[in-house]
Amino acid sequence: MLRLSVLAVCIFQFSLLSAQLNTDRITAIGRNALYFEDYVLSIQYFNQVIKLKPYLSEPYQLRAIAKIQLSDYQGALRDCNAAIERNPFQPGAYYTRGYVYRQLGEFDKAEKDFSEALIFSPENKTYMLLRADTRSQQGRYDEARADIDYLLRREPESASLHFERGVICMQQQDTTCALAEFASTVQYDSQNAQNWSAYGVVTMMTGDDDAAFAHITKAINLGSKYAGDYINRGIIYYRKHNYRAALTDYDKAIELSPRESQCYFNRGVLRQEVGDYNRAYDDLSKALELIALSPSATSSSDLLGPILYQRGMVSMQLQQWKDAIVDFDSLSRLHPTFLPSYYIASRAHTALGQKKKAQACLQRAYKIEHDHNSGRDTLNTSSPLNTNAQMARTEQGRRDYRKLFSQRAAQNGEADTQEQKYSSASRGRVQDRYQDLINEPGITLTYYAQSAGKYNYSLATFNRLNLLPDALRATTHELPLSAEMVSHHFSQITNLSATIDALPPDLRSVPEQEGLRVAMLLFSRAIEFAIVQDYASAIEDCSRALTLSGLDKTVEAIMFFCQANWRYRLLEYQRATGDESLTNAETVQQQRGLFTLMLMDYDQVIRRLPDFAFAYYNKANILCRQKDFEAAIRHYDDAIRVDSEFAEAYFNRGLTYIYIGKQKEGLQDLSRAGELGIYQAYNIITRLQ
Repeated sequence: MLRLSVLAVCIFQFSLLSAQLNTDRITAIGRNALYFEDYVLSIQYFNQVIKLKPYLSEPYQLRAIAKIQLSDYQGALRDCNAAIERNPFQPGAYYTRGYVYRQLGEFDKAEKDFSEALIFSPENKTYMLLRADTRSQQGRYDEARADIDYLLRREPESASLHFERGVICMQQQDTTCALAEFASTVQYDSQNAQNWSAYGVVTMMTGDDDAAFAHITKAINLGSKYAGDYINRGIIYYRKHNYRAALTDYDKAIELSPRESQCYFNRGVLRQEVGDYNRAYDDLSKALELIALSPSATSSSDLLGPILYQRGMVSMQLQQWKDAIVDFDSLSRLHPTFLPSYYIASRAHTALGQKKKAQACLQRAYKIEHDHNSGRDTLNTSSPLNTNAQMARTEQGRRDYRKLFSQRAAQNGEADTQEQKYSSASRGRVQDRYQDLINEPGITLTYYAQSAGKYNYSLATFNRLNLLPDALRATTHELPLSAEMVSHHFSQITNLSATIDALPPDLRSVPEQEGLRVAMLLFSRAIEFAIVQDYASAIEDCSRALTLSGLDKTVEAIMFFCQANWRYRLLEYQRATGDESLTNAETVQQQRGLFTLMLMDYDQVIRRLPDFAFAYYNKANILCRQKDFEAAIRHYDDAIRVDSEFAEAYFNRGLTYIYIGKQKEGLQDLSRAGELGIYQAYNIITRLQ
């Protein structure tokens, strides 16, 4: 997993270039990164400004904007609160927080913040648009229309405002009002495809298929990439019995939106109509599969019953009686009073020779019908299942408020609605790039790291002693070795062995003043053994080195830490390969002993260096592997207490909280990890929200 540790170091060094720290300049660079959708990078810049001048409000607000683009709404909310605490008189902070509340579904709080922003900036169109939208989400349609009407008095020929008013009319099921508003949108902006699309949908709802066909075709000719336009025009073609043209439009809709269940449903209905039952069955099955992947979508849940009915009917045509029974049984559970499902299921049971089951279906249907006729039923039988091809009602024309927010906050008026392609994995909408829920690895001390390595005061103190051929780096990702590098380290082992072999067999006879030199010879060879993955030899050399006198606590702590890491590697190797010469009981006993010694080594590090955060972190990782989550969290707490910017500790503690069902705490930690440079956290945050 790549991180931005090198980048963070570079930013920090940049911020210290002059004696007089220019936080305005760093903020400006952060704004540029935000503009170019380098959200993770921009957060790193704003972190530096906050660290240097924590009393400023602006960097918190800008960091909140970056987090919003990464879908880290809880993290953004904390930053908005911090910005308002420092300066309660800036409308942008209330607007940003209101946007966050809106995304979290807390519409009352969102509406309050947008109203607060309008107190300071009463003529701001964006603030009022968001308040109107929030009010309509609350069902306060008259107040929402009042906001739009206020703006329309200032801009009576604004197509976008008429569009917003038309959406509110649709929410109130006032098609006459909506038709008039969308007619105004195409009057004032006739080259906008979404205006014609919305106009076509409302016209289609009034039953005027000819006018709707003209409007939707106009949208398509203007370059509409909205699958719903092709779905709706396909329905009109279907009603006019132009099945070839309808099929072409449905094919195009699927090309534009291959994960939209409605596209497959409508095409399945059409194929059933023309007798192409096998392909109809495939389309309807695909529609059900997509609904299963997104069961929370309202449009999908509305389609579930019709899809089951149509696929059941196709199965009947194909004489696949068992498949038909499965679908109609599912349909009867979903809609218990839909009588056709019982009658058709009875026919399928009869075809299979299952007379008792067929009779049971009929009796159930008769009872429902009798109860309804006698007025004793409490179920709704008045709304028949709509089993026809259905219009696309996804409100494609609704303003993309994410884009609106980005334009307002980051001054990115030309932002493309299509997903950007970046050469760097940390640019753009990183939350859309799938990330497995796997802990960050433990910290290793090595000569080779993929980045500059994590800073630790005690490790830096050790390196300044120049006791080893090279400085040790703390990393979670070691650099892979080339063949030449491996050959070099084997050579080093040979050279060190020649010197070590000349030492007395009993190291207790080594004078105290020679203890450090001899210990470092052994420790140097231990590191070489570890680099070439001979962990047993590395542990043996390190253990011998630790028996010598003349070592200070920092040197001893570094040795114990490395020895614990090597024990862990050896344990992993043993678990992966096993030793056929040992019984299962012997293997378990051996591994338990190694595990106990490893934890004792980390405790030795902590005893000597209580501020060595890496020891707490690695021990927590091991406890996680043992599923001792509560103990692991306590050790992550210690690591973070010692190093408040330990990104990996926040990330792993966040995942651990999630494992034990504490999602709120987990999201907070993942937000902090993303803020500190582990950008993969944003994908997990997005999925959990």
